[in-house]
Amino acid sequence: MEATFIILGVIILLVLVLVKKSLVIIAQSETKIVERLGKYHATLKPGINVIIPFVDRAKTMITMTNGRYHYTNSIDLREQVYDFDKQNVITKDNVQTQINALLYFQIVDPFKAVYEINNLPNAIEKLTQTTLRNIIGELELDETLTSRDTINTKLRAVLDDATNKWGIKVNRVELQDITPPQSVLQAMEKQMQAERNKRATILTSEGQKAAAILQSEGQKTARINQAEADKQTEILRAEGEAQARIRRAEAEAIAIDKITEAVGRSTNPANYLIAQKYIDMLQEVASGDKTKTVYMPYEATNLMGSIGGIKDLFKES
Repeated sequence: MEATFIILGVIILLVLVLVKKSLVIIAQSETKIVERLGKYHATLKPGINVIIPFVDRAKTMITMTNGRYHYTNSIDLREQVYDFDKQNVITKDNVQTQINALLYFQIVDPFKAVYEINNLPNAIEKLTQTTLRNIIGELELDETLTSRDTINTKLRAVLDDATNKWGIKVNRVELQDITPPQSVLQAMEKQMQAERNKRATILTSEGQKAAAILQSEGQKTARINQAEADKQTEILRAEGEAQARIRRAEAEAIAIDKITEAVGRSTNPANYLIAQKYIDMLQEVASGDKTKTVYMPYEATNLMGSIGGIKDLFKES
């Protein structure tokens, strides 16, 4: 009886083991390649899959995680990234440079990824390195440092075409770091410093030139404004003098008319005015220096006659 229970228990255990091995659960975005008796049988889909235990087995492949290779029978269909170590490349102008790249790819055909290549991560790494050397070898150092987008585009196109046979889709390639030799870095630093000094000198000279131009324009404008002001001043002064002369002439004309009315029309008023000026001059001489020399006009007799005429006028009046 006990032997029967033992045998029954063993049979149940074997059935459970067979059931467990017959049912394969595949996670989303993953798959497995199943071989039956060493031959490709099926590509399992996410969910529950039934296989024949000990007859069907999952095909293993090499993958890379954290820079290390390992075997697995689960194929990840999500986009993956490989961070390759720095490698030495030589530019067109014979400068040795260290470059490391990031590769973003995705397995689109698990069958080809398993059966068309032995070591997929190593093949991708070597292909990336050789392709990168070829592309950088066609560029000079300055172009390498300033044309990352161009390098990324060329590298992605070459890798995508080459890995299509392996069921791989290369989505993006990025150059993570470009490190020239220390001597080249020092030379580049000196060149950049010289370029900055050159730009600073140019900007300073341009500033001084602009300041000199503005200063000369300011002086020119100031001289023009001063000349315009002097011109306006002279015009106003001349107009003022002209107005003053006109007013004096008008005043003298009025005075002559008054004198004419006072002394009568029969007498020349000019004699009266000349005599009046002479009297004013004598008063000025008398009030000044006593030793002052007095100059008599050439026509003194006529002048004295004018004074006599004034005397006769006063007598008549």
